[in-house]
Amino acid sequence: MIVAGVMSGTSADGIDVAIAEITGAPAPGRPRLRVAQRAFATVSWPDDIRALIFDLFAGKAGPDGLCRANFLLGETFARAVLEVLNQAGMTPDMLDLIGSHGQTVWHDVAGGRVTSTLQIGEPAVLAARTGVTTVANFRVADVAVGGQGAPLVSTFDWHMLRPPPKLNRVEGGWRAVQNIGGIGNVTLLPPPGVEAPPLAFDTGPGNVLLDWAAAQATGGQLAYDRDGALARQGRVDESLVARWLAHPYFRQQPPKTTGRELFSTQLAGTWQREATAAGLSPASFVATLTALTAASIADAYDRYAPGPVAQVVVGGGGARNPALMAELKRRLATILRRQVDVCTHEALGIDADAKEALAFALLAYLCVTGKPGNVPACTGATRPQLLGQIAPGANFQRLLVANRTR
Repeated sequence: MIVAGVMSGTSADGIDVAIAEITGAPAPGRPRLRVAQRAFATVSWPDDIRALIFDLFAGKAGPDGLCRANFLLGETFARAVLEVLNQAGMTPDMLDLIGSHGQTVWHDVAGGRVTSTLQIGEPAVLAARTGVTTVANFRVADVAVGGQGAPLVSTFDWHMLRPPPKLNRVEGGWRAVQNIGGIGNVTLLPPPGVEAPPLAFDTGPGNVLLDWAAAQATGGQLAYDRDGALARQGRVDESLVARWLAHPYFRQQPPKTTGRELFSTQLAGTWQREATAAGLSPASFVATLTALTAASIADAYDRYAPGPVAQVVVGGGGARNPALMAELKRRLATILRRQVDVCTHEALGIDADAKEALAFALLAYLCVTGKPGNVPACTGATRPQLLGQIAPGANFQRLLVANRTR
Protein backbone atom coordinates (compact mmCIF):
# COMPACT_ATOMS: atom_id res chain seq x y z
CA MET A 1 0.00 0.00 0.00
CA ILE A 2 1.34 3.46 -0.89
CA VAL A 3 0.66 5.87 1.96
CA ALA A 4 1.45 9.54 2.53
CA GLY A 5 2.07 10.61 6.11
CA VAL A 6 1.55 14.28 7.01
CA MET A 7 2.95 15.82 10.19
CA SER A 8 3.20 19.25 11.79
CA GLY A 9 4.63 19.33 15.28
CA THR A 10 4.62 21.55 18.34
CA SER A 11 7.06 24.00 16.79
CA ALA A 12 4.89 24.39 13.66
CA ASP A 13 8.09 24.87 11.69
CA GLY A 14 6.82 23.14 8.55
CA ILE A 15 4.60 20.41 7.13
CA ASP A 16 6.46 17.12 6.76
CA VAL A 17 5.12 14.85 4.01
CA ALA A 18 6.55 11.34 3.65
CA ILE A 19 5.42 8.83 1.04
CA ALA A 20 6.04 5.19 1.85
CA GLU A 21 5.26 1.70 0.66
CA ILE A 22 3.97 -0.30 3.61
CA THR A 23 3.57 -4.06 3.57
CA GLY A 24 3.07 -6.89 6.02
CA ALA A 25 1.39 -6.97 9.39
CA PRO A 26 2.35 -6.86 13.08
CA ALA A 27 1.02 -10.37 13.66
CA PRO A 28 2.54 -13.84 14.07
CA GLY A 29 2.47 -15.93 10.93
CA ARG A 30 2.16 -12.89 8.65
CA PRO A 31 4.87 -11.27 6.52
CA ARG A 32 6.97 -8.88 8.57
CA LEU A 33 5.77 -5.28 8.73
CA ARG A 34 7.92 -3.08 6.48
CA VAL A 35 7.93 0.66 5.81
CA ALA A 36 9.96 1.73 2.78
CA GLN A 37 10.29 5.48 2.19
CA ARG A 38 9.60 6.58 -1.38
CA ALA A 39 9.76 10.39 -1.01
CA PHE A 40 9.96 13.10 1.60
CA ALA A 41 9.92 16.89 1.78
CA THR A 42 9.09 19.62 4.26
CA VAL A 43 6.72 22.29 2.98
CA SER A 44 6.91 25.66 4.72
CA TRP A 45 3.83 27.07 6.38
CA PRO A 46 2.73 30.33 4.76
CA ASP A 47 3.67 33.11 7.19
CA ASP A 48 0.10 34.19 7.81
CA ILE A 49 -1.08 30.65 8.58
CA ARG A 50 1.86 30.00 10.91
CA ALA A 51 0.99 33.22 12.73
CA LEU A 52 -2.61 31.98 12.98
CA ILE A 53 -1.41 28.68 14.49
CA PHE A 54 0.50 30.56 17.20
CA ASP A 55 -2.59 32.65 17.88
CA LEU A 56 -4.46 29.39 18.41
CA PHE A 57 -1.73 28.20 20.80
CA ALA A 58 -2.25 31.41 22.75
CA GLY A 59 -6.03 30.97 22.87
CA LYS A 60 -6.67 34.07 20.77
CA ALA A 61 -9.44 32.53 18.63
CA GLY A 62 -13.06 31.90 19.46
CA PRO A 63 -15.12 29.01 18.10
CA ASP A 64 -15.58 30.81 14.78
CA GLY A 65 -11.83 31.31 14.33
CA LEU A 66 -11.09 27.72 15.32
CA CYS A 67 -13.72 26.43 12.88
CA ARG A 68 -12.26 28.44 9.99
CA ALA A 69 -8.71 27.44 10.90
CA ASN A 70 -9.69 23.76 10.83
CA PHE A 71 -10.70 24.03 7.17
CA LEU A 72 -7.87 26.37 6.23
CA LEU A 73 -5.27 23.96 7.63
CA GLY A 74 -6.98 21.08 5.81
CA GLU A 75 -6.56 22.99 2.55
CA THR A 76 -2.91 23.72 3.38
CA PHE A 77 -2.14 20.08 4.22
CA ALA A 78 -3.75 19.02 0.93
CA ARG A 79 -1.61 21.46 -1.05
CA ALA A 80 1.48 20.16 0.73
CA VAL A 81 0.67 16.55 -0.22
CA LEU A 82 0.07 17.51 -3.84
CA GLU A 83 3.31 19.51 -3.93
CA VAL A 84 5.40 16.61 -2.61
CA LEU A 85 3.72 14.17 -4.99
CA ASN A 86 4.60 16.48 -7.87
CA GLN A 87 8.21 16.76 -6.69
CA ALA A 88 8.41 12.95 -6.57
CA GLY A 89 6.96 12.58 -10.09
CA MET A 90 3.83 10.96 -8.68
CA THR A 91 0.13 11.66 -9.09
CA PRO A 92 -2.63 11.41 -6.47
CA ASP A 93 -4.07 8.27 -8.10
CA MET A 94 -0.82 6.50 -7.19
CA LEU A 95 -1.65 6.95 -3.48
CA ASP A 96 -3.83 4.50 -1.59
CA LEU A 97 -4.09 6.43 1.65
CA ILE A 98 -3.12 9.57 3.56
CA GLY A 99 -2.43 9.61 7.30
CA SER A 100 -2.56 13.14 8.73
CA HIS A 101 -1.53 14.00 12.25
CA GLY A 102 -3.05 17.46 11.93
CA GLN A 103 -1.88 20.38 14.05
CA THR A 104 -2.22 20.06 17.81
CA VAL A 105 -3.66 23.28 19.20
CA TRP A 106 -4.48 22.02 22.69
CA HIS A 107 -3.54 19.01 24.83
CA ASP A 108 -5.38 19.18 28.13
CA VAL A 109 -3.71 17.54 31.13
CA ALA A 110 -5.12 17.57 34.66
CA GLY A 111 -3.41 15.76 37.52
CA GLY A 112 -1.25 13.81 35.11
CA ARG A 113 -4.27 12.56 33.16
CA VAL A 114 -5.10 13.72 29.65
CA THR A 115 -8.74 14.79 29.64
CA SER A 116 -8.93 15.96 26.02
CA THR A 117 -6.78 16.73 23.01
CA LEU A 118 -7.43 18.66 19.82
CA GLN A 119 -5.73 18.40 16.43
CA ILE A 120 -7.10 20.42 13.51
CA GLY A 121 -6.74 20.26 9.73
CA GLU A 122 -10.03 18.86 8.45
CA PRO A 123 -9.39 15.39 6.89
CA ALA A 124 -12.54 15.61 4.74
CA VAL A 125 -10.93 18.57 2.98
CA LEU A 126 -7.73 16.58 2.43
CA ALA A 127 -9.73 13.69 0.98
CA ALA A 128 -11.79 16.00 -1.25
CA ARG A 129 -8.84 17.96 -2.63
CA THR A 130 -6.61 14.94 -3.29
CA GLY A 131 -9.22 12.25 -4.00
CA VAL A 132 -7.37 10.02 -1.52
CA THR A 133 -8.98 8.42 1.54
CA THR A 134 -7.56 10.13 4.60
CA VAL A 135 -7.17 8.90 8.17
CA ALA A 136 -6.72 11.54 10.90
CA ASN A 137 -7.58 12.40 14.49
CA PHE A 138 -5.54 9.51 15.87
CA ARG A 139 -4.89 10.70 19.40
CA VAL A 140 -8.47 10.92 20.66
CA ALA A 141 -9.11 7.17 20.47
CA ASP A 142 -6.17 6.47 22.77
CA VAL A 143 -7.32 9.16 25.21
CA ALA A 144 -10.82 7.64 25.13
CA VAL A 145 -9.44 4.40 26.64
CA GLY A 146 -7.40 6.10 29.33
CA GLY A 147 -4.22 6.85 27.39
CA GLN A 148 -2.19 10.01 27.10
CA GLY A 149 -2.77 10.14 23.33
CA ALA A 150 1.00 10.35 23.00
CA PRO A 151 3.68 9.64 22.13
CA LEU A 152 2.14 7.79 19.17
CA VAL A 153 5.49 7.63 17.37
CA SER A 154 6.25 4.89 19.91
CA THR A 155 4.17 2.58 17.68
CA PHE A 156 6.68 3.07 14.86
CA ASP A 157 9.56 2.61 17.30
CA TRP A 158 8.10 -0.60 18.74
CA HIS A 159 7.56 -2.20 15.35
CA MET A 160 10.64 -0.91 13.53
CA LEU A 161 13.44 -0.09 16.00
CA ARG A 162 13.69 -2.77 18.69
CA PRO A 163 17.36 -3.27 19.58
CA PRO A 164 19.39 -6.42 18.98
CA PRO A 165 20.56 -8.53 21.94
CA LYS A 166 23.55 -7.13 23.81
CA LEU A 167 23.40 -3.76 22.09
CA ASN A 168 26.83 -2.07 22.24
CA ARG A 169 27.99 -5.01 24.36
CA VAL A 170 25.60 -4.05 27.18
CA GLU A 171 23.87 -7.10 28.65
CA GLY A 172 20.11 -6.49 28.49
CA GLY A 173 20.79 -3.09 26.91
CA TRP A 174 17.79 -0.93 26.00
CA ARG A 175 17.53 1.51 23.11
CA ALA A 176 16.18 5.00 23.87
CA VAL A 177 14.59 6.60 20.80
CA GLN A 178 14.54 10.28 21.69
CA ASN A 179 12.72 12.91 19.68
CA ILE A 180 13.63 16.53 20.36
CA GLY A 181 10.97 18.58 18.63
CA GLY A 182 9.12 21.40 20.34
CA ILE A 183 8.56 18.90 23.16
CA GLY A 184 10.95 16.02 23.85
CA ASN A 185 9.66 12.46 23.96
CA VAL A 186 11.31 9.08 24.32
CA THR A 187 10.46 5.46 23.61
CA LEU A 188 12.50 3.02 25.70
CA LEU A 189 12.74 -0.32 23.88
CA PRO A 190 13.78 -3.63 25.47
CA PRO A 191 15.91 -6.16 23.59
CA PRO A 192 14.59 -9.63 22.72
CA GLY A 193 14.55 -11.90 25.75
CA VAL A 194 13.68 -9.11 28.17
CA GLU A 195 10.05 -9.53 29.16
CA ALA A 196 9.54 -5.94 30.37
CA PRO A 197 7.25 -3.90 28.11
CA PRO A 198 8.44 -0.75 26.33
CA LEU A 199 7.95 2.61 27.98
CA ALA A 200 7.30 5.99 26.36
CA PHE A 201 6.64 9.48 27.66
CA ASP A 202 7.35 13.16 27.08
CA THR A 203 10.64 14.08 28.72
CA GLY A 204 9.76 17.79 28.84
CA PRO A 205 10.68 20.82 26.76
CA GLY A 206 12.68 20.19 23.62
CA ASN A 207 13.08 23.24 21.40
CA VAL A 208 9.97 25.12 22.47
CA LEU A 209 11.71 27.27 25.10
CA LEU A 210 14.97 27.43 23.15
CA ASP A 211 13.20 28.82 20.09
CA TRP A 212 11.52 31.52 22.17
CA ALA A 213 14.80 32.46 23.86
CA ALA A 214 16.65 32.60 20.53
CA ALA A 215 14.02 34.96 19.12
CA GLN A 216 14.25 37.13 22.25
CA ALA A 217 18.05 37.21 22.12
CA THR A 218 18.11 38.36 18.49
CA GLY A 219 15.17 40.75 18.42
CA GLY A 220 13.16 38.27 16.37
CA GLN A 221 15.85 37.76 13.72
CA LEU A 222 16.22 34.06 14.56
CA ALA A 223 13.34 31.60 14.99
CA TYR A 224 15.71 29.06 16.58
CA ASP A 225 19.31 28.74 17.76
CA ARG A 226 20.86 27.84 14.42
CA ASP A 227 23.70 25.31 14.90
CA GLY A 228 23.65 26.06 18.63
CA ALA A 229 25.65 29.24 17.97
CA LEU A 230 23.96 31.29 20.71
CA ALA A 231 24.36 28.55 23.30
CA ARG A 232 28.06 28.27 22.49
CA GLN A 233 28.52 32.00 23.05
CA GLY A 234 26.99 31.82 26.52
CA ARG A 235 27.74 30.12 29.82
CA VAL A 236 25.57 27.64 31.69
CA ASP A 237 24.31 28.56 35.15
CA GLU A 238 24.12 25.19 36.90
CA SER A 239 22.19 26.57 39.86
CA LEU A 240 19.39 27.65 37.51
CA VAL A 241 19.42 24.27 35.73
CA ALA A 242 18.98 22.57 39.13
CA ARG A 243 16.20 24.98 40.12
CA TRP A 244 14.29 24.53 36.86
CA LEU A 245 14.70 20.75 37.05
CA ALA A 246 12.67 20.92 40.27
CA HIS A 247 9.59 21.64 38.12
CA PRO A 248 6.93 19.09 39.17
CA TYR A 249 6.57 17.68 35.66
CA PHE A 250 10.03 16.14 35.75
CA ARG A 251 9.13 14.19 38.92
CA GLN A 252 5.82 12.94 37.56
CA GLN A 253 5.77 9.19 36.89
CA PRO A 254 5.29 8.04 33.29
CA PRO A 255 3.35 7.53 31.15
CA LYS A 256 2.97 11.29 30.90
CA THR A 257 2.65 13.95 28.23
CA THR A 258 2.99 17.69 28.12
CA GLY A 259 2.97 20.59 25.67
CA ARG A 260 3.00 24.34 25.21
CA GLU A 261 0.18 24.59 27.73
CA LEU A 262 2.71 23.83 30.52
CA PHE A 263 6.08 24.80 29.01
CA SER A 264 4.67 28.07 27.79
CA THR A 265 5.99 31.46 26.79
CA GLN A 266 4.77 32.64 30.20
CA LEU A 267 7.04 30.10 31.93
CA ALA A 268 9.88 31.02 29.56
CA GLY A 269 9.41 34.67 30.52
CA THR A 270 9.53 33.82 34.22
CA TRP A 271 12.75 31.86 33.77
CA GLN A 272 14.21 34.66 31.64
CA ARG A 273 13.63 37.12 34.46
CA GLU A 274 15.34 34.72 36.88
CA ALA A 275 18.28 34.43 34.50
CA THR A 276 18.54 38.21 34.11
CA ALA A 277 18.45 38.66 37.89
CA ALA A 278 21.31 36.15 38.13
CA GLY A 279 23.36 38.26 35.71
CA LEU A 280 23.03 36.06 32.63
CA SER A 281 23.28 37.53 29.15
CA PRO A 282 20.68 36.54 26.53
CA ALA A 283 23.17 34.03 25.05
CA SER A 284 23.79 32.54 28.50
CA PHE A 285 20.04 32.18 28.99
CA VAL A 286 19.92 30.17 25.74
CA ALA A 287 22.92 28.11 26.92
CA THR A 288 21.24 27.40 30.26
CA LEU A 289 17.98 26.35 28.61
CA THR A 290 19.99 24.09 26.28
CA ALA A 291 21.56 22.49 29.34
CA LEU A 292 18.12 22.11 30.94
CA THR A 293 16.77 20.27 27.88
CA ALA A 294 19.73 17.88 27.90
CA ALA A 295 19.65 17.42 31.67
CA SER A 296 15.90 16.71 31.72
CA ILE A 297 16.39 13.94 29.14
CA ALA A 298 19.32 12.34 30.96
CA ASP A 299 17.55 12.67 34.32
CA ALA A 300 14.43 10.99 32.87
CA TYR A 301 16.49 7.96 31.79
CA ASP A 302 18.13 7.74 35.20
CA ARG A 303 14.79 7.88 36.99
CA TYR A 304 12.51 5.88 34.74
CA ALA A 305 14.39 3.60 32.31
CA PRO A 306 13.43 -0.01 33.14
CA GLY A 307 16.89 -1.29 32.11
CA PRO A 308 20.37 -0.07 31.19
CA VAL A 309 20.30 2.41 28.30
CA ALA A 310 22.85 1.19 25.76
CA GLN A 311 22.09 3.62 22.94
CA VAL A 312 20.24 6.89 22.43
CA VAL A 313 18.89 7.51 18.92
CA VAL A 314 18.03 11.20 18.51
CA GLY A 315 15.66 12.72 15.99
CA GLY A 316 13.78 15.98 15.54
CA GLY A 317 15.18 19.47 15.17
CA GLY A 318 17.30 19.07 18.29
CA ALA A 319 19.43 16.47 16.53
CA ARG A 320 20.69 19.27 14.25
CA ASN A 321 21.82 21.42 17.19
CA PRO A 322 25.48 20.51 17.88
CA ALA A 323 25.51 22.37 21.19
CA LEU A 324 22.48 20.43 22.42
CA MET A 325 23.83 17.08 21.22
CA ALA A 326 27.20 17.70 22.91
CA GLU A 327 25.45 18.72 26.11
CA LEU A 328 23.25 15.61 25.98
CA LYS A 329 26.29 13.31 25.64
CA ARG A 330 27.99 15.04 28.56
CA ARG A 331 24.91 14.94 30.81
CA LEU A 332 24.24 11.28 30.02
CA ALA A 333 27.80 10.32 30.96
CA THR A 334 27.53 12.32 34.19
CA ILE A 335 24.07 11.22 35.31
CA LEU A 336 24.27 7.58 34.15
CA ARG A 337 27.92 7.36 35.26
CA ARG A 338 29.11 5.78 32.00
CA GLN A 339 29.57 6.68 28.36
CA VAL A 340 26.42 6.09 26.27
CA ASP A 341 26.34 5.82 22.49
CA VAL A 342 24.38 8.75 21.04
CA CYS A 343 23.54 8.64 17.33
CA THR A 344 20.97 9.87 14.82
CA HIS A 345 18.30 7.82 13.07
CA GLU A 346 20.41 7.81 9.93
CA ALA A 347 22.80 5.41 11.66
CA LEU A 348 19.90 2.93 11.64
CA GLY A 349 18.97 3.62 8.02
CA ILE A 350 16.01 5.90 8.80
CA ASP A 351 15.56 9.46 7.56
CA ALA A 352 15.20 11.35 10.84
CA ASP A 353 13.42 14.28 9.22
CA ALA A 354 10.82 11.94 7.73
CA LYS A 355 10.32 9.66 10.71
CA GLU A 356 7.31 11.29 12.36
CA ALA A 357 5.49 11.60 9.05
CA LEU A 358 6.33 7.94 8.35
CA ALA A 359 4.88 7.07 11.75
CA PHE A 360 1.52 8.60 10.83
CA ALA A 361 1.57 6.86 7.48
CA LEU A 362 2.01 3.62 9.43
CA LEU A 363 -0.83 4.51 11.82
CA ALA A 364 -3.17 5.12 8.86
CA TYR A 365 -2.16 1.75 7.38
CA LEU A 366 -2.82 -0.01 10.69
CA CYS A 367 -6.23 1.67 10.95
CA VAL A 368 -7.53 0.56 7.55
CA THR A 369 -6.11 -2.96 7.99
CA GLY A 370 -7.89 -3.30 11.34
CA LYS A 371 -4.82 -3.35 13.61
CA PRO A 372 -4.37 -1.42 16.87
CA GLY A 373 -2.36 1.75 16.50
CA ASN A 374 -1.33 2.31 20.09
CA VAL A 375 1.11 0.53 22.40
CA PRO A 376 -0.70 0.63 25.77
CA ALA A 377 2.53 0.27 27.75
CA CYS A 378 3.72 3.49 26.09
CA THR A 379 0.60 5.66 26.19
CA GLY A 380 -0.99 4.33 29.39
CA ALA A 381 -4.15 3.19 27.60
CA THR A 382 -6.17 0.41 29.20
CA ARG A 383 -6.13 -1.68 26.02
CA PRO A 384 -4.92 -1.84 22.42
CA GLN A 385 -7.10 0.40 20.30
CA LEU A 386 -7.75 1.11 16.65
CA LEU A 387 -6.75 4.73 16.10
CA GLY A 388 -7.96 7.24 13.55
CA GLN A 389 -11.10 8.48 11.85
CA ILE A 390 -11.56 7.79 8.15
CA ALA A 391 -12.58 10.44 5.62
CA PRO A 392 -13.41 8.54 2.40
CA GLY A 393 -11.86 9.84 -0.80
CA ALA A 394 -12.69 9.10 -4.43
CA ASN A 395 -10.59 5.93 -4.12
CA PHE A 396 -12.50 4.55 -1.13
CA GLN A 397 -14.25 1.67 -2.90
CA ARG A 398 -11.00 0.62 -4.56
CA LEU A 399 -9.28 0.69 -1.16
CA LEU A 400 -12.00 -1.53 0.37
CA VAL A 401 -11.70 -4.07 -2.46
CA ALA A 402 -7.90 -4.10 -2.17
CA ASN A 403 -8.10 -4.72 1.58
CA ARG A 404 -10.53 -7.61 1.16
CA THR A 405 -8.09 -9.35 -1.18
CA ARG A 406 -5.03 -8.98 1.09
